[in-house]
Amino acid sequence: MSAPPEDSGPPAPGPERALRLGTRASALALAQSGMMAEALTAATGRPVELVHVTTYGDTSRESLSVIGGTGVFVNALRDALYAGEIDFAVHSLKDLPTAAPEGLHLAAVSERAAVNDALVARDGLKLADLPAGARVGTGAARRMALLKMIRPDLEVVPIRGNVDTRVNFVRSGRLDAVLVAFAGLQRLGRDDEATEVLDPEIMLPSPGQGALAVECRDADLVGLLAVLDHGPTRAAVVAERTMLAVLEAGCSAPVGGHAIALDDNVLSLTGVVATVTGSRGLRLSATGTVPDAEGLGRRVAEGLLAEGAAEIMEAGQ
Repeated sequence: MSAPPEDSGPPAPGPERALRLGTRASALALAQSGMMAEALTAATGRPVELVHVTTYGDTSRESLSVIGGTGVFVNALRDALYAGEIDFAVHSLKDLPTAAPEGLHLAAVSERAAVNDALVARDGLKLADLPAGARVGTGAARRMALLKMIRPDLEVVPIRGNVDTRVNFVRSGRLDAVLVAFAGLQRLGRDDEATEVLDPEIMLPSPGQGALAVECRDADLVGLLAVLDHGPTRAAVVAERTMLAVLEAGCSAPVGGHAIALDDNVLSLTGVVATVTGSRGLRLSATGTVPDAEGLGRRVAEGLLAEGAAEIMEAGQ
């Protein structure tokens, strides 16, 4: 990712011009960005046009563990923001590095969709029904690790690709099942293809899963984009992402985190770290207040580290 330019940045977009929303060009990314564009126009009256940006993660076919998952779907969009080619960008929040980028603003976090992972399996099978030795595909180290902890008798196959590509591994008979984010299926209108929606307390999601991040460079846009922000979701993902940052684990590491609101002022956060093989894992839960979401994430991470999380994550590389 390029360093931010030293000038003051492009002038604030005038009220007459359509705002340029940078997005990856996959069907899912376009569905997500289109949803946010429509919401912004409905709330403010400002027209929005989508600008397609190709990221390294879109062109590389190597596994995320090889290319380094942190930022591979994000950096090109941030470069476009720095260059003034787009006014704001929409990311899947789970893909966003935890370190705050210089000169950019996280203007909004969308209301969260389902955090669950979903199984798409042949013959309508559920996870418990898959026979021993069944081949299950996923590109995420977290899913690999947790799946092996739940069903060590399955063969986990690393795969890459968009939703169509992954589901077609099952349709073609190359795999018995794949794991995908249920939110992605929902946003594509394909939720009926899930043969099982997995309990997030068993298959803990990736920190930020199900939420979208809206980034901009122009400080004058922050107030306009704030109409897209959902406070309860922001608090939950702050707890999850703080935990991830303190663990010093990237978004491709075998780490899961899920924060939920117990009431208007109390959050519960559960974190898990594991080896990719599923041979070892740690799980810890704690509660805290919504204003102290960052502190809650830090406490859970420090508790996991005290129990040996660093050694487990290192062994999982």
